Amino acid sequence: MFDKILIANRGEVALRVMRAARELGVKTVAVYSTEDADTLPVRYADEAVCIGPAPSSESYLQMGNIIEAAKMTGAQAIHPGYGFLAENAEFARACAEEGIVFIGPSADCIEKMGDKATARKTMADCGVPTVPGSEGLCDTVEEARDFAERVGYPVLIKATAGGGGKGMREVHDPTDLESQYKAARTEAQAAFGDDGVYLEKLVLRPRHVEIQILADDHDNRVALCERDCSIQRRHQKLLEEAPSPALDAETRRQMGVAAVRAMRAVDYRNAGTIEFLLDERGDFYFMEMNTRVQVEHPVTEMITGTDIIKEQIRIAAGEPMSCADRAPFSPDGHAIEMRINAEDPEHGFRPSPGTVTRLRLPGGPGVRTETFIEEGSRISPYYDSLLAKLIVHGQDREEAIARAKRALDELTIEGVATTIPFHKRVMENEAFIAGDATTDFIETQMGDVL
Repeated sequence: MFDKILIANRGEVALRVMRAARELGVKTVAVYSTEDADTLPVRYADEAVCIGPAPSSESYLQMGNIIEAAKMTGAQAIHPGYGFLAENAEFARACAEEGIVFIGPSADCIEKMGDKATARKTMADCGVPTVPGSEGLCDTVEEARDFAERVGYPVLIKATAGGGGKGMREVHDPTDLESQYKAARTEAQAAFGDDGVYLEKLVLRPRHVEIQILADDHDNRVALCERDCSIQRRHQKLLEEAPSPALDAETRRQMGVAAVRAMRAVDYRNAGTIEFLLDERGDFYFMEMNTRVQVEHPVTEMITGTDIIKEQIRIAAGEPMSCADRAPFSPDGHAIEMRINAEDPEHGFRPSPGTVTRLRLPGGPGVRTETFIEEGSRISPYYDSLLAKLIVHGQDREEAIARAKRALDELTIEGVATTIPFHKRVMENEAFIAGDATTDFIETQMGDVL
């Protein structure tokens, strides 16, 4: 096991990794921007190093500064969290060149699965179901049009280097194809420095269901059940639950088998996620692979009794994962995670930076809160708006929803607008209560908060 690791991130995920490391007896190093100097993760860590000014491009994305901080403090490994450099193959490779362990998959694996078009082909070649898509990139609008006419509208234009819904456009009418194609490429170039796009047949009213995976160097590969992440706005997830109310035991088994097959195909190590679209008939299709830990990993932890962050650290240290002997996993109860963002849902989810003037966190059975904020915390406009993750667990979905309502009533954050009122409305929504939410839930069920 490592003696010391550096966490190349901020906010709640930095604190989450530090807590797991402390339970393993591992010391931690925080890196921070000048904007984050007085935040809880910086104070919680055993050591802290400033790596630059507030903008991410000058701090949390500065690979050289982060690696130098690791060398200076004697950290043997770096945990990237999620976002920032978590899926950056160049960073993983730079760590390896400096003799620092990257707590995640190999650079080659990140590269292969980070390119969405390559990932689709890899999955199709190993027998994982995929949505009908273009053969590689569509370099011209003519190629895009040929594909769309062949499979039929609607189609989805996707950035090959994409994520978070950027560089993604739905096209329902042939007359819109050219403008949407150009818009997708422009946005992809601005967001990722790569304007490559490919096309897929658009699956209408799908569910977004993903499988949490773990693999180590001791030939252990496990699928830790599924999460349903269908409630999202512009492809940004707002609420996740596990297990999915749409899956039966056989579909869950088949998805797990497909996920393990995918891991084996790319010789995957550490934690990751295989994301699927589930259509109205119950058929599922590979969408993409996330080569990192996900924001929503706690719901899987709650229904499987597995600490995914600890497993990541164990695997990176060369140890076998501790949960392999419990596979195959069956869900124990039901969990829901609500992302509490500093956004105003009544005004198009407008960002709401400011200062937290009052904070009261919920408690009681089956309630878990992951947050880095305190009273007096300044919510910066420079970073992601996530303030906290409120996670509840019940013996079944009905109890989990009741517990979520109670926990939301107890949660108080004042000084900035938050998505707490939005989540309260979701918990009262008939379609959600019935387990019928699809990826168009907000548009069809809550249009007045857009």
